[in-house]
This record gives sequence, structure tokens and C-alpha cells, in this order.
Amino acid sequence: MVNKLGIKPHEIFLGLTILVIGGYLSFATADFMTFGNIYDLVNNYAMLTILACGLFIVLISGGIDISFPAMTIISQYVMVTLIQGTTGNFAIAFALSGGIGLLLGLVNAVLVNRLKVPSIIITISTLNIFYGLLLYLTKGIWLYSYPEWFEQGISLFQFTAADGYDYGLNLPIITLVVVVALTGFIMNRTSIGRMIYAMGGNKEAASRMGFGILKLQLFVYGYMGLMSGVAGVVQSATVLTVAPDSLLGYELTVLAAVVLGGTSIVGGRGTLLGTLLGVILLAVLQNGLNLLGISSYWHTVVTGLVIVVSISMTAWSQRKGQGA
Repeated sequence: MVNKLGIKPHEIFLGLTILVIGGYLSFATADFMTFGNIYDLVNNYAMLTILACGLFIVLISGGIDISFPAMTIISQYVMVTLIQGTTGNFAIAFALSGGIGLLLGLVNAVLVNRLKVPSIIITISTLNIFYGLLLYLTKGIWLYSYPEWFEQGISLFQFTAADGYDYGLNLPIITLVVVVALTGFIMNRTSIGRMIYAMGGNKEAASRMGFGILKLQLFVYGYMGLMSGVAGVVQSATVLTVAPDSLLGYELTVLAAVVLGGTSIVGGRGTLLGTLLGVILLAVLQNGLNLLGISSYWHTVVTGLVIVVSISMTAWSQRKGQGA
């Protein structure tokens, strides 16, 4: 069930929830609706959004990828190692990190297709393999050294706000906008996007219709790997350090955001708008809990409760639509 604007009930529910929570936080805290806080939120959740775009496509295809935190760190680690002492630019950084992530994603695709094992088993395995190899080869050493051009970053339309801080379109924000636009174009405007939806809805039927399942899986998992590499550059530009174990457990946060947005865990259903709303809701929740001074131990509890309620609403609306 959708309205004339094409917005689904679950997306309306998420939007209203965000408005209600945001409205409460605006009155309960003095900092929530400040420009600085909103700007920091966009920057801090840019990496999560980029990874959510990749995972959204994987879930729509009927698969799942748990290995992307390892792909992100590996891509990031190799990229930072190679650019040290260079006079390059961010195009080189994205090419190196994105290329490594793409290759690792293609490995997942081939394993999923050839071994005929559920993708969650394959990617849990490669998550451990990738992490294990990274920790063995790097000895867990953190990286802090970056070329001057990387540390300077990118900032377009820079200005100084009333709070005395400088703002502008920086690398995380620019990358975030490009990734969201690209993902939306692929899934809504191209034939491969329609084929991915079809494969997620019924893989056997899609195969009988002549869709190349291997090619689609190479694209889907390759795109997840590419987004992992892109996210690695964004994280490096944000924190200017690389810790080999920094993203352990991050896969659950990203998966929560995408599922919270209404994307089906079994494939074939979901929208990019819903995924973005899921990310925004998680960001607002976590930021609000911090501003209210609530212990971080409660963050996962509150987030889990919201996800349960959201998924319940999605299941209820789908059953209602099927019964209509």
C-alpha cells in the first residue's frame, strides 16, 4: 500500500517517529537543533549511510553480507599505507580503497554463487578470514601518518557560523550525496536495478526468465565491496587514524538501520528512502541519548526496542495489504 506520492506506510511511520523524537529533543536539550550538532550528525553518520546503501542492494537481491566491516578496514589500511609520502589526491585514495573493496566483494560473490551456501554463512566466514589475515599481517598496528593533502581534506563553500566554527561541504558530505544519488539511480532508473528486485523476489523465476544470476551477484556484492572501500576513505578523512579492529560489530548497526527502514531480510522488498529514514532515526536516537546524558549501556536497548516496534509495524502493514 502506497499513497499518491509513492511513500509507503512504514516510511510515513518512520518519518513521524523522527519528527516526534526530534521535537522532544529540541525542547529537552539546548544543543539538538543547533547547526553545529546537525552538521556533526551528518558527518559522523556518513560512513554508516554509505555502507547502508551497499547493504540495501545486497538485501534487495535476496542475499546478506556481514563481511563489509573487514572489507572497509582492509581497504582503508592498504590505501593509507600506499599513499604515505605521496603527493596524490583523493581520486587516488578512492581508486585504491574502492578497488580493493571491489575485489573483496567479488570474492564473496563467487563463493556465494559457486558453493550454493547461504550468503550469511559465506560472509560470516569471509569476515573472520579477512579480519584474521589483516591482524596477522599488520600485527594490529594502528596507522596515524597521512600525507599533508589528505589531512587538509576538502571543504567547498566554507563559512564561519555564529558559533565561531568553520563549516562547509567537506569530503564525507560530498561522498554521501554522490553515493545516495548513485544508489537511487541504479535501483530506480536502470534495468539492473529491476533485475535485482526480481532476483530477490524469486531467484528461480528470475533465472528462468534469462537473468544472469552470477552477473547480478557479482554486481551486488561488488557494489557492497566498492561502498566498503569508499566508506574507508571517508572514515580515514574523519578520524585520521586506522585501527584494524575498530569496526568489530559494526555490521549489526548497519544491518539494523537497513532493516529498520523496511527492507526485507529475505529480499525483493524495500526502498532507499526507507533505508535513509532508518539511518536518520538511529542517528537521532543515539545523538539524543548522548545529549540527555543517558548511559551508553542503554543505547543498544533503546535502539533494539525501536527496531522491534518498527519491524512489527512493517509486518503488520504487509499482512494487512495481503488480506485486502
